Amino acid sequence: MGFMKEINNDFNVRIALNIWKNIYLIRSVEEKIAKKYPEGKMRCPTHLSIGQEGVPAAWSECVRNNDFAVSTHRGHAHYLAKGGSLNAMLGELYGKVTGCCRGRGGSMHLVDTSVGFMGTTAIVGNSIPLGVGLALSAQLKETDQISCIFLGDGAVEEGAFYESVNFAVVRKLPVLFICENNLYSVYSPLSVRQPKDRNISAMVNAMGIQTSFGDGNDPMAVFDIMTKSVKCARSGEGPFFLEFSTYRWREHCGHSYDNHLNYRSEQEFEEWRLKDPLLRLEKQLFDKDVTLEAILVQKRMLIDHEIDLAFQFAEESPYPEASEAYTKVYADE
Repeated sequence: MGFMKEINNDFNVRIALNIWKNIYLIRSVEEKIAKKYPEGKMRCPTHLSIGQEGVPAAWSECVRNNDFAVSTHRGHAHYLAKGGSLNAMLGELYGKVTGCCRGRGGSMHLVDTSVGFMGTTAIVGNSIPLGVGLALSAQLKETDQISCIFLGDGAVEEGAFYESVNFAVVRKLPVLFICENNLYSVYSPLSVRQPKDRNISAMVNAMGIQTSFGDGNDPMAVFDIMTKSVKCARSGEGPFFLEFSTYRWREHCGHSYDNHLNYRSEQEFEEWRLKDPLLRLEKQLFDKDVTLEAILVQKRMLIDHEIDLAFQFAEESPYPEASEAYTKVYADE
C-alpha cells in the first residue's frame, strides 16, 4: 500500500485552476438540476454527487481523451469530468432526442464515446467487468490507453468486483479501480454492511493489486495520487485500486436533502460540509495568489452562462418520434 506515500507538495496554479473549473462546473450543473427537478420535466431518477466532486475533477487532469472510463448510477460528475457533452447529458435527463442516448436512458445511462466515456449503469457493480474488458482491449491492441472504473464502497460487496480485480491482476491490465467511499449504500452505513474496522484498501491489496488511500475532499492530493497511478498503469505496471474518502450531501436518489430520515446525524453531515472540496481548493488558490479571486469571479460567470444555455437547449429540443422506441435496441442495428 505504500507505493504512493510521498505526495508532491508543489502547487501548480494552472492545474489547480483547471480542477477548480471542473468542480465548479459539476457542482453548478447538479445544483441547477436539483433546483429544476421539481418542475417534473426530468422524468427519470437522478443521483447527485454534490460534495463528491473533488475526485472526478482531479482525475480529469490526469487522463487522456482516448482513455476509457465507466461509471455508476451516480455518474454525472465522471461524465462531465471526462469531457462529455453537457448539452447531450441534459438532453438525456429531459428525455429528448438530443440526449446522449437519444432520450432512452435518462440520468443513469450516460455515454460519450467521442471522449472515451463508455457508459454508466443503474446496477451496482455492473460496469466493473466492462471496464476491465476495455483495459483488455487496449492491452491486446498494444495501445497505451488505460481504463478507469468508478465504483462506490457498496460495489466491493459484489462478486463481480472480486472476479474483475483477480482477472486484472492476473493479466496485468492497464486499469484503475477508483472507489469513492462515501460511507453509505442508499441508507445503510458501512457498519451494517461490512466487518467492523475493515480497511477496504488493505483488503483489496491482499488480492495482489497495488493500492492507495486518499482524502477525496483534497483535490490536489487526489491529483498527485492519480498522476502517479495513471503513469504506472500506462507504462505496463498493471492495475491499481484507489480509495478516496468522500461524502454526498443530498439524498441518495433525488434532488433534496434527507437528513430527516435519521440514517446519518446532522453533526456528521455538517462536519463533512466543512470539508467542501470547492472551498478548500479556493482557499489554497487564494493563499497562493490573492488576485486569483477576480479570475474565479469571471470564470464563474462564463460557466454559469454555459449551463444556462445547455438547459435552454435541452428544454427546447424535441422528443424522439414514437417510431424510435423499437430501433437501436440491439448492437448490430
